[in-house]
Amino acid sequence: MVTIKDIAKRAGVSITTVSRALNGYGDVNEATRRKVAEIAESMGYSPNMAARSLIVKKTKTLGLLLSGITRNSTKDNIAFEVLCGMNDRAGELNYDLVLFSTTPQKQKVKSYKALCRERGVDGVMIMGIRLDDPYLNEIITSDIACVLIDIPLKGPQVGFVTSDNVGGACQAVRHLLENGHRTIGFINGHDQAHVSIQRREGVVKAYREFGVEPDETLWLNGAFSEEGGKEAAYQLLSRRPDVTAIFCASDLMALGAIQAVRGLGLRIPEDISLVGFDNINVTEYCTPALTTVHQNKYELGYQAAQMLIDLLEGRNVLPQLTLPTELIKRDSVARPRRSVQP
Repeated sequence: MVTIKDIAKRAGVSITTVSRALNGYGDVNEATRRKVAEIAESMGYSPNMAARSLIVKKTKTLGLLLSGITRNSTKDNIAFEVLCGMNDRAGELNYDLVLFSTTPQKQKVKSYKALCRERGVDGVMIMGIRLDDPYLNEIITSDIACVLIDIPLKGPQVGFVTSDNVGGACQAVRHLLENGHRTIGFINGHDQAHVSIQRREGVVKAYREFGVEPDETLWLNGAFSEEGGKEAAYQLLSRRPDVTAIFCASDLMALGAIQAVRGLGLRIPEDISLVGFDNINVTEYCTPALTTVHQNKYELGYQAAQMLIDLLEGRNVLPQLTLPTELIKRDSVARPRRSVQP
């Protein structure tokens, strides 16, 4: 293995000069720096990152901590798109990205700080965490820089990136109201997700814009899962056959709702109009194509990595960023047509 001692011997300079040249110090003249770089490349030199991290106390490595990721969550592809954005921005700025996960069982035996130190990361991005997660209190008091996805936590070394969930949900329900629907079911995620709170707020906002009082007896939770959306839609339509439209706070739940609607012998959009949230890939190709709220998952990851690196490198950082959402109108919404009995 080639060392800086070998490079120094061939270049005819000191080991200190080689080290400072390779690490970009300004007190090495350009000719020497170029000579050292050329020799290092010709000899196939690769820096020992572990040894370097002991000296500068930085690993140039970002961590992505995921919570609650299971095989069933792969269908919506959201985590992968966010990960791609993080990985691309980290790579552009010469940082590595490592992935690690946690569960409530692991958290009982290993603290947040211990987990991060064990992985050797300079800072962490966190996704999929619940509002009641025990790590949240540790994150605020930790000296480890952290950026969260969809959790509004702020501190000296903490920021967050999210989508305009209020505005997106408002657009979705407004679209249904504009099409003449008044008895609208709402399938939300769960009470320990901040996006659920925001999307519920957006639903209420849309009703108030139309001067209509929302009927919360038509609101159920589907746990952001396809099966949960299916079960919630069955309950809703069986209990209230006068419902003419459903807004689901995720596309995965909307896919489940589609199965329930068809299982009850109803048609989309002739009998039930349906709107989702996320704009996952499959929504464009299901039948009918699903009207949904688009959030830029890739950009969420990209901006999270940028914010974390800004924190690590001491730049002035706005600790929160909200990305815009957009209603994508497809074929799953129509004006109410069927006659129903309450």
